[in-house]
Amino acid sequence: MKVKGHGQAKVLNTAELQRLFTEGFPNPRDRALFGICLFTGCRISEALALEVSDIKGGTLTFRKSTTKGKLKTRQVAITDSLKPFLDNYHPLRKIGDAGFLFPGKQPWKHLSRYAADKLLRAGCSRIGVEGVSTHSFRRTALTQMHNAGIPLKHIQEISGHHDLGTLQAYLEVSTEQKHKAVSVIGW
Repeated sequence: MKVKGHGQAKVLNTAELQRLFTEGFPNPRDRALFGICLFTGCRISEALALEVSDIKGGTLTFRKSTTKGKLKTRQVAITDSLKPFLDNYHPLRKIGDAGFLFPGKQPWKHLSRYAADKLLRAGCSRIGVEGVSTHSFRRTALTQMHNAGIPLKHIQEISGHHDLGTLQAYLEVSTEQKHKAVSVIGW
């Protein structure tokens, strides 16, 4: 858990996620933004850089130019869990605005990481959860996939990690999982 910006981002449990998306985030934009982060395992900067045209045919496209390392474009399916958040969000636009899904105050820019962080902190404050950062959604998504038995190679394709060692650093191992692991030792 992060404390004053140090440590790894907290992995959110189901109850915390449900409260955050029902009570913590007051508007469709916030639910859509952080829903994308959760249900695709993307980085906050990747979600913020999405353009309206990046949603097509049931997939979200994270363009190579907006990913960390700028090495590869990724496409992630829009799941039934994410779809309602996107359907309920309609970005406000003015003539001359860029096509960002999450436009910022200046029409040619997207919402900033700082602004997204403020939205998240306010949402967490509303429900009394600490240790959360924008990276919590990525860690939560990757950990949930791993706990569900999804092969690491598949998770790696979704997350865009080039190195399995880096991906594994994201995965949280619970006390129960550690207990189960050592309980199988013996003769």
